[in-house]
Formats: sequence, structure tokens, C-alpha cells
Amino acid sequence: MQYWHFSEAAYPYLPDPETYESVRVTLPNGVIDPARAADLWDRYLREWQVADECGLNVMVNEHHSTATCMNSAAPVIAGALARLTTNARILILGNPVANRTDPVRIAEEMALLDLLSHGRLEVGFVRGVQYEVAATNSRPVRMSERMWEAVELITRAWSTHDGPFNWEGEFFHHRQVNIWPRPHQQPAPPVWVTAVNPASVPRIADHGYRVGTFLSGFDGTRAVFQAYRDHCAATGKPAPGDEMFGYAALVYTGRTDEEGFEGARKLLWYLHSNKVAKQFAYPPGYLPYHVRAVGLRGPLTSTPGSPASSPIPDVTAMSLAELIERGIVFAGSAATVAGQIERFYEHVGGFGHLLLMGQAGHLGHEDTVRGIANFAEGVAPLVDRVTGGLAVQSNVG
Repeated sequence: MQYWHFSEAAYPYLPDPETYESVRVTLPNGVIDPARAADLWDRYLREWQVADECGLNVMVNEHHSTATCMNSAAPVIAGALARLTTNARILILGNPVANRTDPVRIAEEMALLDLLSHGRLEVGFVRGVQYEVAATNSRPVRMSERMWEAVELITRAWSTHDGPFNWEGEFFHHRQVNIWPRPHQQPAPPVWVTAVNPASVPRIADHGYRVGTFLSGFDGTRAVFQAYRDHCAATGKPAPGDEMFGYAALVYTGRTDEEGFEGARKLLWYLHSNKVAKQFAYPPGYLPYHVRAVGLRGPLTSTPGSPASSPIPDVTAMSLAELIERGIVFAGSAATVAGQIERFYEHVGGFGHLLLMGQAGHLGHEDTVRGIANFAEGVAPLVDRVTGGLAVQSNVG
């Protein structure tokens, strides 16, 4: 199994939630102390370096107009990590291509990153969360179709080496597509696409892309992975290996169970801070209309809701014990965490990538580094006895 350290690089020093309507889109950036934000970036980058030194890979994403994620330009941070890390694969999960107007620019950015990292880049594509439709002035309808056209254009730009081509699609129009430079990895870097709904999976499987799912727990993850396997069987494709499946969970490993649980409680800031106004949570056309109607019938005031990456609607109301039981959090001592992951692995039919959200909110630098090292030194070797995979060596003192 491959392990990836992930942080959304939050700015957690927020006012009382009762004083603002939404943490996304409308929270004034005057809340940010720029010096404090710069210090946070120093520590977040160092934590990704620690993961690399421990033998783990690194993962970044991007969001916009929100304190929950200061990474508003994933290619910039990935470029820094390409030079700050040595061995780690670098996964961007992902590029919100349906919210961006120029897929060719994304193709150029990813090709350059692949060169800067000497072929260590893995490229993820996402539709883009509903909260950012207004902030990016994008259309909430037919975003999936827009995403897939963008992905097709990007991958063609990577793989076309005999001169320019023109693109006249439904959503994008480009002349003289001829990106310089081209990627280090040939024919292209590995591609990931996220899914929380099994109905989204067949197209991912048709392209042979890796599928990643976030905080979807035992049954949601099993449904997504099984949809991929079933589609491959139905269409005559070879059975996919574990390397085609990735799962993201909140993970904290302590020296004891209680230390692990305490670290995990701090990670829950990620779930509980997601206070979003309804006009941003339910833009017309983004969600099926019956789902939007149910949401709009709820309380008028904004309350914390599930992160857009999770299909489980009541995740913010669960206790730590419930979250662990559902497979949304892995926490405890090394032996306990390894047992939780092995149980999850068996339930979903196997997977090859564990995306470890090991930092969030007010979990401090020393605790974060300790959690990374404890996982690398204690958990990974135990899990690898069951799954096979990454050899982990720690260089952290």
C-alpha cells in the first residue's frame, strides 16, 4: 500500500462562529493575520517534508475563499514540494477543472510540475465543490460534462507531440494547442478522478484512471470500489488491482490509544468548522433537485455541514467512537490503527492508497510530526504485512 500525508493547510484562528454566517465565500479576509499565515505555511511545508523523510508520499488539494484551506493554488504548493522533497510521489487531488476556464493552462502547469519533480507527479481531477460556484463565477449545471471534456483536452495536450491541434468542444475552444514543455512521465502522469457516488465510477473505469473517495466510510467506499470492479468485469476489462483505489480518512497515530484519540479529536476541527450559508451549499443545478429540496427545507440558519467530499450527511454529529466505527477516522496506537485499516481493507475488497489527513485545525506542529512518524514507523509495516507495499524508513530525529 502507498501512504500519502495530506493537509488542507487551514487558517484555524477564527472568530466565534456565531459572529459570521459562513466560513466559505463571505468570511472577510481581514480575519487573517498575514504574518501568522506565513508562519503556518512554513510549518505545513515542513510537515510534508517530514512525511517524505519518513518514506511517505505527499498530497495537496485546493479550495477558494475559505479559511478551511489556504491552498488556493495547488500547483504553486506542489511546485515548492517538488524541490523540497526527494522521494515522495506528489499527488494533486485535485484540479477543479470544471471551475476553471482554460484546461490548456492546467495541462501546462501539470507538465511543468512533472518536470520539476523529475516524474514524481500524480494528477487528480475533481468537479469542484458547490461552495465555490459563486466565488469562481462558474455554472453549477452540467459540471460533470464540463469536467470530462477538460480532462480529455488536458490528456490529449500531454500526449500530442507532432505539432499543434485545434479543439472545438461543447465547452472549450482552443487553437494551436501545443504545450511546452511536455511531461517527464510518458505518455502521461498517472491520473486520478474522485467519486463519492457509484454512478460516477464507470467513466473513470473506462479510462483506466485511479478512483479516490473521501470520508465515505465502510459501505460508501465499498460501493464505489465495487462499481469500478463490476464495470471492468461487465466490459471485459482486466480486473483492477488495488493500485486503482484510494481512500482518504482522518488519521492520527499515538504512542498509546489515548494519545491517538486525543490527536484525532483535534483533527475533527475539519468536520466541525464547515459552517456554510445555504445559498452556497445548494446552488441550483449542482445537486439533484430532490436533494437540494430536502436541504432547503432545513433550518434557515447556517450550521456546520458535512464537507463536500463526504457523502455521509450527519458526519459532523458523530462522536469520535462513531467516526472510527464508520471508518471515517483511524486513530489510536500503532497496533490499533493498523487493525482498523486492515478491517477496512478487507471490507472494501482491497485498496492500494491511503490518503492520511494527519493535520487539521489546532493540531500543532510537534503533534503532527509525531503522528506522521508514529504512523510511518509503527502502522505502515503492520499493514504492509497484509497488503504489501511501501517500505518505510524514518529519518526524523
